[in-house]
Amino acid sequence: MSASDPAAFAGHLTLGGILDLSGVDQDELVVIRHTFTAGGLESAADLTAEGVLAYTQWQTIGNKLGKTPPRLWLVFIADGGRRSRLLAAYENHGELGAERTDTMRRFDLRPSSLLEALMDRLVIEWSGDAVNWAKSAASAASFPVVEIADPEAVPFPGFDRVLISHGELRDVMEDSRYAAWRTALGSIQGIYLIADTESGQLYVGKADGSERILGRWAQYARDGHGGNIALRQLAGLDPDHARHFQFSILRVFGPSVPSADVDQAEAHYKRALLSRQFGLNRN
Repeated sequence: MSASDPAAFAGHLTLGGILDLSGVDQDELVVIRHTFTAGGLESAADLTAEGVLAYTQWQTIGNKLGKTPPRLWLVFIADGGRRSRLLAAYENHGELGAERTDTMRRFDLRPSSLLEALMDRLVIEWSGDAVNWAKSAASAASFPVVEIADPEAVPFPGFDRVLISHGELRDVMEDSRYAAWRTALGSIQGIYLIADTESGQLYVGKADGSERILGRWAQYARDGHGGNIALRQLAGLDPDHARHFQFSILRVFGPSVPSADVDQAEAHYKRALLSRQFGLNRN
């Protein structure tokens, strides 16, 4: 485990240290701990994004959140004893006054990217008074971090099911969770398709010889155009245009297939998809 891995510091970090690294204004944050209860979140099966949001939105009038709860809500779930696992983060856009009942009020909570990379991975130790389920960030800052779990691996879906954005492509190239993807994409030659979701135009490309799909797509991940004329022109107009690109694989070839066969397949798909006449291929 490297010194740059946050998991290496579990037990030395506190929640306040994590929040400081995130740059969040802790005066705008409340930390909440849910537990499994009858009629609420009853089991792990209820911990869906929709279920947790629906449960958290409803709050008892006069509870610990106060009359005007903070803008950011960081939600944990009891994980055995005082262990509490990070479950969700929301931005509070205020009470939905028309839905208030005699005992309950509902808040307009919207998912937040706060600590997104640590969701389901960060475990803290709650204070001895576990009944105190809502804490200000200042009160929860001293809670020790007891675990930062490794990210869950993302299984490779198969060559005929690859369909990813440019942002996801960067993750494939850099994130340890995508190791199986890199192994698969590095094992084959192939014909791939880039679709511009803004214009609908298509680009048919190939990866042959020792480059393989992995090597070719690594270039797109780095610069967004891979050196292709039309894609480079789009980048010149909008440096972030690659955010509109969607990547898929049309056909795969084993590593020993001659380059001439790959060339023929590329030419076929360019004709079939009219990517020279109406798309982004320039040859």
